[in-house]
Amino acid sequence: MQTQELSLQHIIRPSGITGQKTPALFMFHGYGSNEKDLFSFASELPEELCIISVQAPYALPPYGYAWYAIHFDSEDGKWSDDKQAIASRDMMARFIDEAVTAYNLDDKNITLLGFSQGTILSYALALSYPEKVKNIIALSGYINESILTESYDKKDHSHLSFYCSHGTADQVIPVAWARKAPLLLEKLGITHTFEEFPVGHGVAPQNFFSFHRWLTAQLAG
Repeated sequence: MQTQELSLQHIIRPSGITGQKTPALFMFHGYGSNEKDLFSFASELPEELCIISVQAPYALPPYGYAWYAIHFDSEDGKWSDDKQAIASRDMMARFIDEAVTAYNLDDKNITLLGFSQGTILSYALALSYPEKVKNIIALSGYINESILTESYDKKDHSHLSFYCSHGTADQVIPVAWARKAPLLLEKLGITHTFEEFPVGHGVAPQNFFSFHRWLTAQLAG
């Protein structure tokens, strides 16, 4: 399968299924990383998935990219550019629509896999536009309610399923922030799993195996 020219740069591992619409997993990397980072998982993920790893739109020299700016030198400490984050949320939503058409994907079987900033945006996308996704793997991130659409809580989230995980020693995003996610998901009636691992800001092997089992079960069910 040839990579198409779409609105966001990306790399792709085609599905092992041919001749029909295929389930897909979209990867959204963290701040300062790139589309090759999470793509290292691709060879270990279920063969039926078309895997698309997406590059964020804002360059961070020398080699990285970001979904939105983080300012570290403000008087109030670091803060995130929510306006840019909302723009990226909508860019991601449009990109999914483009990819569904370009790669003959099953629009009723879309999974998001995010890490850190990519997770924050995956939460925002799924809760704001639940009709576009089915499963969400949210690694080392949190829900920023400031970047959700105004009426997100009025939408139907009943078909969504989340796997959320965080490191208890994470010094980039406090685990206390991540622990708030299950409370909101429960309030919205969303099926979810939340796990913690004794690691920092990263994905430990046991974390990978855990979300792999979860994803395999979701695809089978």
